[in-house]
Amino acid sequence: MTIIPITLAEANAFVSEHHRHHRPVPGAKFCIGVESADTVVGVAIVGRPVSRMLDDGWTLEVNRTCTDGTKNANSALYGACRRAAFALGYRRLITYTLATESGASLNAAGWKCVGTAGGGAWSRPSRPRVDLHPTQTKIRWEAIP
Repeated sequence: MTIIPITLAEANAFVSEHHRHHRPVPGAKFCIGVESADTVVGVAIVGRPVSRMLDDGWTLEVNRTCTDGTKNANSALYGACRRAAFALGYRRLITYTLATESGASLNAAGWKCVGTAGGGAWSRPSRPRVDLHPTQTKIRWEAIP
């Protein structure tokens, strides 16, 4: 497997085709792909933290990773995201998994589980929304520099 640069449009197209519970994202700081035998088998999209409380200018969030199921592709993506974010001068890199996901790829890439976070609906009376994403409590992970 080889880590490759990829555009947001290409990454979002891959997410549209392969992700099991999330849609593409509107923006990103950078995107990374992983290929095997000249075929893209996974993508990662890294951007500003979704939580405005964590958006301090020094923190990035891996907003999406998505693979076609190729073994170790997700771990390769998380490792590459970690290296790239810290090389760019960011001080913190976070991501979230569902409680039903093991986090094995994150463990393999050297990330640390830091506990539960969030969950619930984003809709408010002053700003109604239709939730198209899982609303259960998430597990927050932090990359170790």
